[in-house]
Amino acid sequence: MKEKVILAYSGGLDTTAIIPWLKEHYDYDVICVCADCGQGEELDGLEERALSSGASKLYIEHITDEFVDDFVLPCVRAGAVYENRYLLGTSMARPVIAKRLVEIARKENATAICHGATGKGNDQIRFELGIKALAPDLKIIAPWRNDNWGMSSRQDEIEYCKAHGIHLPFSADSSYSRDRNLWHISHEGLELEDPSKAPNYEHLLVLSVPPEKAPEEGLSLSLTFEAGNPVALNGEKMKASDIIRKLNEAGGRHGIGIIDIVENRVVGMKSRGIYETPGGTILYAAHEQLEELILDRDTYAVKRDLGAKFAQVVYEGKWFTPLREAIQSFVDTTQKYVTGEVKLRLYKGNIIKEGTTSPYSLYDEDIASFTTGDLYDHHDAEGFINLFGLSSKVRALKWPKQ
Repeated sequence: MKEKVILAYSGGLDTTAIIPWLKEHYDYDVICVCADCGQGEELDGLEERALSSGASKLYIEHITDEFVDDFVLPCVRAGAVYENRYLLGTSMARPVIAKRLVEIARKENATAICHGATGKGNDQIRFELGIKALAPDLKIIAPWRNDNWGMSSRQDEIEYCKAHGIHLPFSADSSYSRDRNLWHISHEGLELEDPSKAPNYEHLLVLSVPPEKAPEEGLSLSLTFEAGNPVALNGEKMKASDIIRKLNEAGGRHGIGIIDIVENRVVGMKSRGIYETPGGTILYAAHEQLEELILDRDTYAVKRDLGAKFAQVVYEGKWFTPLREAIQSFVDTTQKYVTGEVKLRLYKGNIIKEGTTSPYSLYDEDIASFTTGDLYDHHDAEGFINLFGLSSKVRALKWPKQ
C-alpha cells in the first residue's frame, strides 16, 4: 500500500496543483482535508475538484464552533491585538486547522502532512509549529520550499494542471490574495503592495462597505457577557459563533472594522494588508468597555501587557506552548467577574458607547462624584500627595539646579 499524506486543502489553485505534484514526486495516496472555519461559499464544489485532481478522499471538517469557542474567545478575553491593530483572524485559525490535520492523519495512519503556504509568509510557521507540537513524528511537506516544485506563478500552476489532465475554473487573472473565516477576511496583493497607493475599496471589500457609504442612521445594540464570554445579543441568548455572524452583518453594513496595516511578519519582512473584521471589532470594543468597569487598575495594567504578549504568541504560531497556556490561565482568572451588559451604537465606521452595567462594577457614584461622601474625604488627599511626591521633593532639595 502507498503511504498516505494529508493535504491541507482550500480548493484554490495552489493546493489543487499540489495534488498531482505530490503523486508525481512522492507517489503518495493524497487525502485532502478542508477545515471549515466559517468561510461560507468557498466550500462549494470542493469534493469534485479534489477527486478530479487526483485525491483519493476529501474530508470537509466543520470546526467553526471549536474555532470560536477554543481559539477566538481566548483572544477576545485577553484583548489580544497584534501591533495595536490586527485582530489575529488568520493567526487564530491556523492552530485549530493544524490540530484537525493531525487528528485526520492519525485516523488515516498517514505518514506526512502537506500545506500550501509559501516560504515568505507566516502560515508556514503557524502550521508547522502546531504539527510539530502535536505530532513530532509526522513528516511535513512544504512544496513552495521544495526544489522540485518548479512553479513560480499562477500561470505556471495552471499549465501544470492542464498537463496532468486537470481542467479547472482558474484563470491567470490577477486578484487579491485572500484568507477568510468566520472572524475576518484579509486582502493582500495588487495595489496594496505599494504603501503609497490608496486601497481600491470598491473592488476589494467583501464583508463591509466604506464608512462613507454606511447608512445615515446608526444602529444601537447590546451585548451580554458572562465571565468574559459573549452569551447574548440584544437580549437573545445564542452561541458565540452566531453572535459573530450577526455582528458581522451589522458591522459590515455600518463600515465597522476595516483596517489598512503594514505589519511585521515573523519572517522579518513588512507586509501590507487590508483586514475586514466587523463583528470581531465590535466584540473587542464591547468586552473592553465592560472591563473598564470591573477590573482594578493594577490587574487591568498587567492584563493589557499580557494581552499584547498573547497576541504576539498567537501571531507567531506558538499556540500549543506552555507560555500560551500560562497567559490564558492568568487572563481567565481576571475574567471571573467580567459579566454584564454593554450598549453601543454603530455609525459610519464608529462604535459609540451607550452605557454599561455590571453587578460587579467597581465604579461607585458616591466616590466618583464631586460631592463628598462617607468613603472619600478630600483632606485625605493631602497626606497621600505628600508621600507620593516625597522622592520628587527630596531630589529637588538635594540636587543642584540646572
